[in-house]
Amino acid sequence: MPREPDPDWIIQKRRAIGNQVRAQREYANLTQEELSYGTEIPRLTVQRIESGATDARIGWLLRIAHRLGVPLSAFLDE
Repeated sequence: MPREPDPDWIIQKRRAIGNQVRAQREYANLTQEELSYGTEIPRLTVQRIESGATDARIGWLLRIAHRLGVPLSAFLDE
């Protein structure tokens, strides 16, 4: 059964989380490839998280936060 498209507010929040992931990665002076290697998350998945194109699994966000040395809440700041 096909899933209903996400409402706009979810898409906006997903993009905001992705923007925070990108900002923290750039602050740490890492490329997507380096972050991918350090988290064992495929680079394409990192790119999709940062662009808001995918729902980021909590496990992925936890790995990214750990690698960047930031709390998980750094990505969820409202």
